[in-house]
Amino acid sequence: MENTTFRIAVRKFGPFESALHKLWDAFCLKYDISIAVEMVPMELHDLYEQTITEGGLKKGDWDIAHINTDWIFDAAQANAVQDLTSFIAKKAPQDFPEGWHNSLLHLQEIDGGIYGLPFHDGPECLIYRKDLFENSIEKENFKKQFGYELAPPKTWTEFEQIATFFNRPNENLYGCVFANYPDGHNMVFDFCLHLWTRGGSLLNAENQMDVNTQAAIDTLDYYRYIVKNIAAVHPGSADFGSVEAGMAFANGEAAMTINWFGFASMCEVIAESKVKGKVDVTTLPFAVGGKTASLNVYWLYTIGAGSKNKKLAYDFLRFATTAESDKLLTNEGGIGCRKSTWKDAEINATIPYYHKLESLHENALTLPQIAVWPDIAILIDQMVLQALKTNVPSADLLKHTQIEIEKIL
Repeated sequence: MENTTFRIAVRKFGPFESALHKLWDAFCLKYDISIAVEMVPMELHDLYEQTITEGGLKKGDWDIAHINTDWIFDAAQANAVQDLTSFIAKKAPQDFPEGWHNSLLHLQEIDGGIYGLPFHDGPECLIYRKDLFENSIEKENFKKQFGYELAPPKTWTEFEQIATFFNRPNENLYGCVFANYPDGHNMVFDFCLHLWTRGGSLLNAENQMDVNTQAAIDTLDYYRYIVKNIAAVHPGSADFGSVEAGMAFANGEAAMTINWFGFASMCEVIAESKVKGKVDVTTLPFAVGGKTASLNVYWLYTIGAGSKNKKLAYDFLRFATTAESDKLLTNEGGIGCRKSTWKDAEINATIPYYHKLESLHENALTLPQIAVWPDIAILIDQMVLQALKTNVPSADLLKHTQIEIEKIL
């Protein structure tokens, strides 16, 4: 091997980092491998810049990288990531492809190639404090105030009422917590989810990007209202990414959150969680004329197109995606991608709602798979941020954003 150090670009998140270190140590021990490894944890923006924008994967700066499915089409088109088809044909991963749900296999299949293996899953869902929702006093008080039984919200109106009911700043408890840090992801995902649950779409009848619609106006109007509702929302939301919002929930600071399934799971496995055994998940609320929806964005193990250690990299990917490794990732606080993990009795004893992953995937939608999606996501992110920080009408913001999207396209 030409490189004396094997380099892995890691999505910065404690459970990812600890799982990867344990998997690498186990891999080297099992196969008697001795090579220096450098694992570099990075925030989303830095990870994209280092691996794709600056060509790190293509140039061989990275042997392996965590790439999410928002980016994989872009990465494949840029020849940044290795097509794994020939590797899989010679020596497939354990139980490939039957070991995974189909929804975790198709986004990395591009133009006949396979550009990654599933690493971390967990569609967006409503995560809530079941201890609060099942408390007899809370149920009685809620019914007196709103006239119906306290239960996980089915509609956005119920969501707002329940968030207001549980908002108790003097107890460091808030109705809900959002992830509104403008990183090109969190608010984009929220916008899409709210749009879909209102019966809207990012694409028009001609399958072209179109956010200048009435459903999008209704979405932005509601989102800017609910996020700024200080009578319902955690005050730290504006500065929280998904990880920080997840940690706030795990710290017992919110009754509800809309976040990735992994942050519910994390509540059961991390030592600092204050809500262990008090959490459950369900489908997202919807508006009149809409229906529940989820978002399927997942993380992949990818191999750099310029890596000088491709065989070693692929051998590690095969090892890291076995049923045993997938379960290890889950026990560390990530979300395993294998169906065997979802149904595992020990996992479900620790995380009682883990089996719900399969049903959540049934409502999971995906983002448009186009090379310029990362650029469009930035425009949507900026639009939502402007909606939260200004009084510019939603219709004007959407019209302007659509014009900018068409320039990119």
